Order: sequence, then C-alpha cells, then structure tokens
Amino acid sequence: MDQEQIWDADVARRYDTPGKGMFAPEVLGPTVERLAALADGGAALEFAIGTGRVAVPLAGRGVPVTGVELSRPMIEQLRTKADETAIPVVVGDMATTRAPGTYTLVYLVFNTISNLLTQAEQVACFRNAARHLAPGGRFVIELWVPELRRLPPGTPATVWHSEPGYIGLDTYDVLRQHVVSHHFRFGEEGREARLDRSPHRYIWPAELDLMAQLAGFEPESRHADWTGAEFTAQSRSHVSVYRLPG
Repeated sequence: MDQEQIWDADVARRYDTPGKGMFAPEVLGPTVERLAALADGGAALEFAIGTGRVAVPLAGRGVPVTGVELSRPMIEQLRTKADETAIPVVVGDMATTRAPGTYTLVYLVFNTISNLLTQAEQVACFRNAARHLAPGGRFVIELWVPELRRLPPGTPATVWHSEPGYIGLDTYDVLRQHVVSHHFRFGEEGREARLDRSPHRYIWPAELDLMAQLAGFEPESRHADWTGAEFTAQSRSHVSVYRLPG
C-alpha cells in the first residue's frame, strides 16, 4: 500500500484520540513546549501535519505554523479545528514539496520520517527541510530506535506494546531495513479485532546523523523524549535536533 491508501478517510476519522495515547496531555504538552522554544520566536513548518495534533496547540502558543500533508482526508480533519488562515497547508509529500516562506523551525514528529520507504527519500526530506530554513534554523525529528537487539536469529517480529484491548507488533525485513507495524485492537468482548498495518523504513540514529550531514546540518542535541531525558543505549526513542550553520 502507498501512503495515500494508508491515510485514507477511514483512518483520518479514527486518528484523533482526545486525551489518550499521543493526544494525552503528558505526551502532547512537553512536545508543544519544546517546539515552541526551538522555534525561537520564528515561524514553524510541520512536515506531515496530519490532523493538527501538534500544530493546533503550537499555533495556540503564538507560533505561526504552516503544514505539508499528503493525505487530503487528514487535512479535512485538521480543517474542523483550524482554517487555512490560521494554519496554511500545502498538499504534497515531505521529501519534495515546497511551502512558501522561510522558517526558523521544521519538525517531524511521531516516527513520520520512517513513512518514506527508501534511504534516498529520507535524505531528500532532510534536504527539503534545509531549503525551508533560515540560516541557524533547526530541523527536529522524533523517531523510534529499531529494536534489533530483541530479534533472536530466525525471529522476524517483536511485540513492542501490549495493553488491554491493544497489541502492537512489528515484523522486520533486515535486508531492506523495512518494518511493517501491525496494530491489533480488540472489542470489549475480546472476540473481534481490527487490524491496521503500515510500512516503514527504520533508521538507526547514526544513519540519521549522516543524512543530516549530507543536507548541511550540524547536530545540536539528542534526548530520549521531549522533556529532555538523557538518551542512552536503552532508550526506545529519541528527539534529535539539527541546525543549519549561520
């Protein structure tokens, strides 16, 4: 499936989970706080803005936000929260689409760069971010750390999350650095399940740093989360900040 098929009208309608999951205040609050600080008084551009989970509260903090988004159904959901004047959105992919203006911050949250399924597209995304930034501007990426150390020989999958009513399972193709995420959600009786799947290309942090270098960025910081927790060998995700010289 290509990305437009994955992010269709049905997914867009079910995407928002107010107060829960990635919409929980303890998740969203630190994200918006950190991005507002990194924007440093300038305008921000969100690649793959989706339904505006981050963009709407960030704009509410006084940061001018523009978005790039491939899925028209996701944009339609965003429009129920903010109009084109409040948060302009350009339809297109994050690797090549140009938004008008110059920004102090470009950001990509919640593993979204991995939706680009080739290394070349991911490098192009970095270069596209650089094209939008003023000298000294920042590109911020939130990304999970591939759980390769949990893959014994001959075992192609890991269960990365399990809770009542939900199981998240990743199947790995280590030759192509591809992952398919499988999301199983169970009804109240536990006898029926809905399956959603999405393909990704995983990126080790060191490879991400090299992509940044190829696009002219310098590393500024890396933390385990948006609150600034230390990034260690046991961290399951990271927030990486890159800066253009100037």
